Parts: sequence; structure tokens; C-alpha cells
Amino acid sequence: MNFAVYITLMLSLSTGVALGTEPGFVSLFDGKNFTGWKHSGNWIIEDGAFYRKASGGSLTYTEALVPDDFELRFEWKVSKGCNSGIYYRPRQYEYQILDNQNSPYGENPRQSAGSLFFCMAPSKDATKAFGEWNTGKVKCKGTVIEHWVNGKRVLSFDYRDPKWSPQIDLLKIRGADLDARGGKLWLQDHGQEVWFRKLRWREIPEYETVNADPDFIPMPVTGEALKKENVRVERMLKARDQKP
Repeated sequence: MNFAVYITLMLSLSTGVALGTEPGFVSLFDGKNFTGWKHSGNWIIEDGAFYRKASGGSLTYTEALVPDDFELRFEWKVSKGCNSGIYYRPRQYEYQILDNQNSPYGENPRQSAGSLFFCMAPSKDATKAFGEWNTGKVKCKGTVIEHWVNGKRVLSFDYRDPKWSPQIDLLKIRGADLDARGGKLWLQDHGQEVWFRKLRWREIPEYETVNADPDFIPMPVTGEALKKENVRVERMLKARDQKP
């Protein structure tokens, strides 16, 4: 055995930390069973991944609520045309999962993979083709939100910054409360096959800072995509006004 490998192994055993683990992270899924997760029988485990096989509802983590300040890491894969997502805070906080190239949602960057759905578009499309695994990450500290796709930070903003008011107003029309905390983590069933694996999170300590990227520029929504979005907004406003 190589001496350096031997020393590394001994240190690992003496500290109780397994090789390859990420300090501070808690695994949410061991790739083998549904311990800590609730669903309606429409999800199975396939090759170490959660697989949404049939309709029936989302897959929800029930062991603990999402910490107020946290980092979530995971891997995801979509079928052709798939639309899904990960909800991580209550009231419309969704990391969008999408086959950007083949889903009709992909024409609008605010609905594309890595977006804060129907609110903030990512700065770029960093996804791989359907059928390939992508890595994802969400970091939230206070009022700062970050989304990552395949190692690239594609979204980073402070929702209290006035320059993002138009985007925040969109989410509020959907009923969002961006100050809400203490939600459950759930993987969306939106009607298509989707896979998730290697889900883990950590609580971000008070002393650790997460600063919004001052140079972040979301992809613009234009043309037909903007027209369709405006029609949808009008419908939501009308429905809201008609509520008793």
C-alpha cells in the first residue's frame, strides 16, 4: 500500500469520517430505500436514484424541515420534454428541473432549468441533454438565493434588492411569501419521468456569508415567451380578484 494512501486511511478511521464525504453535509437518501421520504407508490428506486415512474404525486422528505439557511446538493436527470422541480422553501420556492430543448416551458428563461420558477431566470443554460445526469445546488442565506447547474452559478440575487422588484412581484402574484421558512423538501411529479440521486444538505452557520453576485444578469424574456407570460399573469390576477 502506498504510504500516503495508508496515512489518509488511518486519519479517516481515527476521525470517524468516511473517505469521499463532504464535511457538514447530511445525506438525505442512501440510494437504497425510502427511509425519511413519503410518496403515493408512484416513485421507485432504480440504480441508486429516485425514479418517478408513474403519476401519483410528489416525493416529500419528512424527517426534517429545510433549515432556514442551507446548502442543498443533488443530481438530476430528465426524460425528453420533462418538467419537474425541487421545492425547498414554502410558498413557491422552486428550483426548476427541465429539458430545456424539448419542453414548451423552455422558451421562457424564467421557466428553464436552474431558474427560480416564474421569478428569476438563470444567467445561462448550463444543462446537459435529456438522459444525462446534471448536478444541482441551492444556497440560501438570509435573503440571498443562489442556484447552480453543473458547477456553474447561474442565479445569485438578494430578493430585498429593489432592482429585482419586477421579478419578485411575479412570484407574489403566484402567492409567494419570500420571507417564509420551515418548508419541506419535495421532488415534483409533473407528469414525466425524472430521476434524482445523491441528495444531501447542510445548515449554513451564522458566521458564513453568502453574498449576491453584483454582476448577475438573468437571461431576458422576449417575444412570444413574454406575450404568453403576460397572458398567464393576467389570468392569475383575474382569478385572485375573483376569490371571495
